Amino acid sequence: MTCKPKIQIISEKAGETAELLLKKDLDGVVSLNKESEGWLAEVEVLERKSIPDTQDILGRYEMKFDEEGELLGYKRIMLRRRSDMEMVEEEV
Repeated sequence: MTCKPKIQIISEKAGETAELLLKKDLDGVVSLNKESEGWLAEVEVLERKSIPDTQDILGRYEMKFDEEGELLGYKRIMLRRRSDMEMVEEEV
């Protein structure tokens, strides 16, 4: 039996929580960062399905979790079309 790393557990918890709480399909976990009080995750969910799918509306949510993976709070921080380009600075 292998133990999952804490970051993987929190990432899975963020995805599951987003789907259950928001009642929307998860598109992906965009980021996950360790903070002094716990974890900060950003997830994207499908807000509205469109044809073609490049016109889907995605919502990005910020979710805060404590060390044990309990949700402390969340908020929507952005809406975008799937086809919209976004500039992302990658951390090295």
